[in-house]
Amino acid sequence: MSLHRVVALLSPPQSLFELGCAAEVFGTGPQDIPARYTFRICAERPGPLPTTAGFTMLVDTGLTALREADTVVVPGWQPPGAPAPPAVTDALRAAHRRGARIVAICTGAFVLAQAGLLDGRRATTHWRSTAQLATAFPEVQVDPDVLFVDHGDVATSAGTGAGVDLCLHLVRSDHGAAYAAQIARSMVLPPHREGSQRQYATKPPAPARADESLAPLLDWATSRLHTRLTLTSLAEHAGLSSRTLARRFTEQLGTSPGQWLLGRRLDAARALLEQTDLPVEVIATRVGLASAVNLRRRFRTHLGTTPGTYRRTFGET
Repeated sequence: MSLHRVVALLSPPQSLFELGCAAEVFGTGPQDIPARYTFRICAERPGPLPTTAGFTMLVDTGLTALREADTVVVPGWQPPGAPAPPAVTDALRAAHRRGARIVAICTGAFVLAQAGLLDGRRATTHWRSTAQLATAFPEVQVDPDVLFVDHGDVATSAGTGAGVDLCLHLVRSDHGAAYAAQIARSMVLPPHREGSQRQYATKPPAPARADESLAPLLDWATSRLHTRLTLTSLAEHAGLSSRTLARRFTEQLGTSPGQWLLGRRLDAARALLEQTDLPVEVIATRVGLASAVNLRRRFRTHLGTTPGTYRRTFGET
């Protein structure tokens, strides 16, 4: 299998966290699994490049690196909305024309918009900058209430940490849920988060007390996906009312108990499709979706494909 070439296009001053999102997912995968990506950086002008942390990093490659990239990542742009050099936007358009996937993390969306790659499309960026992006580029359909938007050839993420969500999503699209889960586990992160960035856009609620944490309940439910789990049964196990439990799910996870459960069931089904040759009917029962018909319906609605097609694409057996 040829390695997928990821190139991050940097700009001064470079935001380190956004760069780190891409570097950690694509460049420093778990040591116990085969690498699927190569990762390198470039800039318009090779040489010393200032960072937002106050120190300088050395970039040894120019825009020619984009000519061989399978995925180009723009990990933030400071200040948001600052004009990108024509050489940069030209290089991005050229990479896109020849089939490279163009990805923006956080305020990198402004550069993609300047290059015309978001015209007529949904996109997102950090919640502090969504209004600015919408005003500066009215032809872009700015969605402030998502963690990321992926069109296949172009993708954008919300602020900072959502860059990890997007990068893991891209790995999942490229190589399946099990491989992405291994990377996420190595990073001590969930394979994907529920909800949207809107939950972070206002003053956050006071931190939950230790006895309000949903973690024990989530672990309990994840180990029992094959059983019938309802809001009532979850609430009873947690010793809470159904209303209180639903509120804590919204506050801590940004989603409902039902949607969280469905996401876990689909994740488990994807892993079984990738790693086993079990019949779809058996998989549906094991993950608590009752029947192959229900599993196929959920797959079509949430993943845009069928279990059979997913297995042919990502199956390891």
